Parts: sequence; structure tokens; C-alpha cells
Amino acid sequence: MNNLNSNEWIAHFLASDPPRSKSLVMTIFGDSIVPHGGTVWLGSLIELLAPLGVNDRLVRTSVFRLAQEGWLASQRDGRRSSYAVPPSAQGRFTRAYRRVYAPPQREWDGNWTFVLSGNGNISAAERGTLRKELLWEGYSLVSPGVFGHPAGDADTLDDLLARTGTQDKVFVCRGASMPGVRHGRPLRELIVDGWDLGGVIDGYQRFIAQFQPLLALLDGGPAPEPEQAFVIRTLLAHAYRRVQLHDPHLPMELLPEPWPGAKAYELARRLYVLVYEAAEAHITTTLRREDPDAPEADPSLDERFGGLRPSPDRG
Repeated sequence: MNNLNSNEWIAHFLASDPPRSKSLVMTIFGDSIVPHGGTVWLGSLIELLAPLGVNDRLVRTSVFRLAQEGWLASQRDGRRSSYAVPPSAQGRFTRAYRRVYAPPQREWDGNWTFVLSGNGNISAAERGTLRKELLWEGYSLVSPGVFGHPAGDADTLDDLLARTGTQDKVFVCRGASMPGVRHGRPLRELIVDGWDLGGVIDGYQRFIAQFQPLLALLDGGPAPEPEQAFVIRTLLAHAYRRVQLHDPHLPMELLPEPWPGAKAYELARRLYVLVYEAAEAHITTTLRREDPDAPEADPSLDERFGGLRPSPDRG
């Protein structure tokens, strides 16, 4: 792969690791459509997905299924259809993509967040839903009825409990290793017991192997054309998202060294910076072919990966 040009790299990626069309639609919504107001005409979505090897039939099937699952909502205007992220899915959409673009957590105060389900106050169905949502947020079942995370976010957890209807049925507390107790295991050892990080490590290493050659092609080379930049940005976001959403996002000091997630983050950030402006030009042009009033990207786009534009004081 080291001798390929950018177009050949794209063709090789799509042939060797073709993304599933439904998942790719989700990536494009989160990475490209949501920053531009969150609504897209079906024709524009088909046009965006065409250079990624997804035909119109697969696009129509994908958005139909995503609408059935509650991830998208459709609206008709004569013979045309548009799709948007409905209010019921916006919170989870926002949280997922905040995780994707967030830098690794390098500082830790030594505290853990614990969720205790108690006895008899929560139904089996609620317990199952709670377990699924907590595991998705990176918590581990550290003992029966007890979930823990060393970097739990209070707002995210509060929203999760409200969404699952368990806000008055579980106990939430903070805890740390107790000074002066010499015979107990330190809480940091819960990492080994609670999380199997092998799959996450493999995912990051595979991501690095796929995208490191692309950085060598783009860094210092000619700027990619807008459509090519959009395809690269989409494949980058899609591949990185697949790993990130399986990463429990533990503090760096609790992770094995060297942690490949740090290298993968820096690689993703550098590639994203190289292509995102040209990709934005393609996205805006495509959206405005069907909707002349499609907005520019929200300024929050520039905050991805810790900031995509140099600050004024750095020139």
C-alpha cells in the first residue's frame, strides 16, 4: 500500500474492507449532515454515497431501516423525501460523536463512579436495559449488581438513568482506594478484572496500519480534490468510529503502555485536519444542489479533535 496514490488507496480500502451501507449512512449523518443542520434530501445523500461505492438502492434500503429503528425520521415533499435525526435519537447521536472526536483522557483524580442496582427495586427488563446502556458507555460489571468506571461523566450518566427509567431505582456513588488500608487490592487493579482491552488494542493497531500510509501520501503532497477529500474524511471517520465506540475510554494512566489509542487519535486528527476543509466544500455544494438554503457547517465542527484550526496567537 505504500506505493499507492490517494485514489488507489481509496479503491484498495473499499475493496479490502468495504463498509456496510447502513453503518456508512450513520457515519455520514454524524460527520457531515448533523453539522449542516441535520437534514438531507435523499437525492443529495445518494450523491454523497456514490463515490463510496453505495448505489441508490442500498441507500434507500439503509435509510428505510434506520427510520424503522428510530435513528432517522423521514418527511415527504411531493415525490421527494428528506431524512433527519429525530429528537428521540439526537442525544445518543451527540454523545456518540462527542466520544469519537474527544482526545484521550490523560488526567485522573483517582475516583471511580459506581452504579449499584440494589435488590428488588428494579425489574428484569429495566436491569437488562440498564446493563446494555452502561456497557455501551464503557462501564464494567465489576461485581453482581455493581457497575464501575474510573472516569464516569455525571451528565452522561444522569441522562442514561433518565432514559432507561431507572433514575430512582439505583444508587450512584463515587469511590477511591482508602488510604491506610494495607491489605486490600488497589482499585486500579479493577481494570484487569473488568475490561478485556485486547479487541480494542487490535482495532487501533488495524486502524493505524490502514491509515498511516495515507498520511504519508497527503502530508506535504498536493491537496486532494473536494470529492476525494470527502471520501477520505468519511472513511477515516467511519473506521475510527468503529474502534472508538468499543473503547471504554479509561484514563491513560490506567491503560497498558504504549497505548495504541493515543497514536490512533493523533493519526486521525492529522488526517482530518488535512482534508476537512476541502470535504466541507464538497458537502456544501452537494447539499445546495437540492436545497439552495442548506446552511454552512456549525462552528462546533472546528472543535473536533481538540480544534481543527490554528488559534490566532499561533498564526
